[in-house]
Amino acid sequence: MSDLEAPLRPKRKKNVMDFLVQFRWIVVIFVVLPLSFLYYFSIYLGDVRSECKSFKQRQKEHEENVKKVVKRLKERNASKDGLVCTARKPWVAVGMRNVDYKRARHFEVDLSPFRNVLDIDKERMIARVEPLVNMGQISRVTVPMNLSLAVVAELDDLTVGGLINGYGIEGSSHIYGLFSDTVVSYEVILADGQVVRATKDNEYSDLFYAIPWSQGTLGLLVSAEIKLIPVKEYMKLTYKPVVGNLKEIAQAYIDSFSPRDGDQDNPAKVPDFVETMVYSPTEAVCMTGRYASKEEAKQKGNVINNVGWWFKTWFYQHAQTALKRGEFVEYIPTREYYHRHTRCLYWEGKLILPFGDQWWFRFLFGWIMPPKVSLLKATQGEYIRNYYHENHVIQDMLVPLYKVGDALEWVNHEMEVYPIWLCPHRLYRLPLKTMVYPEPGFELHRRQGDTQYAQMYTDVGVYYAPGPILRGEVFDGIEAVRKMESWLIENHGFQPQYAVSELTEKNFWRMFDGGLYEHCRRKYRAIGTFMSVYYKSKKGKKTEKEVQDAEQETAELETPEVDEPAD
Repeated sequence: MSDLEAPLRPKRKKNVMDFLVQFRWIVVIFVVLPLSFLYYFSIYLGDVRSECKSFKQRQKEHEENVKKVVKRLKERNASKDGLVCTARKPWVAVGMRNVDYKRARHFEVDLSPFRNVLDIDKERMIARVEPLVNMGQISRVTVPMNLSLAVVAELDDLTVGGLINGYGIEGSSHIYGLFSDTVVSYEVILADGQVVRATKDNEYSDLFYAIPWSQGTLGLLVSAEIKLIPVKEYMKLTYKPVVGNLKEIAQAYIDSFSPRDGDQDNPAKVPDFVETMVYSPTEAVCMTGRYASKEEAKQKGNVINNVGWWFKTWFYQHAQTALKRGEFVEYIPTREYYHRHTRCLYWEGKLILPFGDQWWFRFLFGWIMPPKVSLLKATQGEYIRNYYHENHVIQDMLVPLYKVGDALEWVNHEMEVYPIWLCPHRLYRLPLKTMVYPEPGFELHRRQGDTQYAQMYTDVGVYYAPGPILRGEVFDGIEAVRKMESWLIENHGFQPQYAVSELTEKNFWRMFDGGLYEHCRRKYRAIGTFMSVYYKSKKGKKTEKEVQDAEQETAELETPEVDEPAD
């Protein structure tokens, strides 16, 4: 057997949990979907009420809500109360990891009112938003103005706060970087109740660079100013099939958006949007998009595909038809393109509802899709949740672009998960060394996709049941994640912490750089008030004593030096 072939595995004995998971669609159909529809509708009505208010009125309410949070923080008795957490229920988060840190005694702060678009400044090309504004809400406001956030994450439910404090990417990230790279300023409430505005060039610049990936452990984010870009009404999308081995697929993907002559900043050579879906070890479809006007899209002979209609074929299956049809081009309304993966949750919808992609289901019930992720989590219980951790994979591997082929071969060998999502993003060389950072000296190699100021990375999205599970074979999901994390550390990759992590504290800080983060924890007095990012991300239940002991140990360490890259 070659190194690339999947190992032979023994058959796996089924148990009652397999039966419950197999027929979980019954709960989804009769409980989760109806509740999801009502939940989405209530949120939509709240958004509409907010949009009826003037920006001035929203700003006034924002200032009042900030004062309430400051007052609440000052009520905390550090010697008696637990560490500060938001009052949001653990199951509400979109991420897959267990929010077990809230099981320890904690001091709750309610941030639920912070869900408004505060301003759209067309002159500065800035959107000022609160942290609970989600992608569906902001795109509904901006796209009719022919404006958009530079990076709009695909799923409607993803919030600004989660994408900043955690991780966010989209098909435009090969131009603009990760979601946090498009932020101009943060409004943050520090541990002592002080409200500060952090930008890259003011007195809080260290905090500005430390907030991304910190999981809200440096302060409470209450608003952000984010870059806007001009857009057109349609996305002209080209579907190009690729047949070959995984290394050949990886090279075709790289060539789809990265000129071999190194002219990466030339808009004539680089598309506005990029993604590739790998359907098997030998087949993939590369998609590249460019904004197009309404006049262009409606010219005779052009095909317009309204992918947002409830009865439409799920997007990943529609793209797969290029393997039979050959290369083709179509025009998709811009906002519908942004949220193309929402209705089917990429391809997880096929596991949640095995018949959800059938024409009759889409026509009759597609309008109430998708099930809300938080409600799926709320109705699964701890045993089913652990079952998914062991027999299912939802992970993102952020790897240097030139290592994409190696990553695909590793996933094929260890997990056999298909489809795989590929999305490129820039990792900038910043004035301060942040938690995620490019490889030292990357600019000297002049690799395809890199520039002098940023290294090109790729998100290798691995979401589905592994091949061994689908074949009824033994698969150790926990061990597979550990191996993946080790591979990422060895290859200067990163694991977004929305997912289930098996990292030990030592390996966590081998993967991420903690110098600037710990510097800001001390400087802004977050230690003893907010849980550290590792313990917030750590899998498993956390007792108050465990967290407090870890905080005390951190507090006794000397302040690490903050690395700054050489000019």
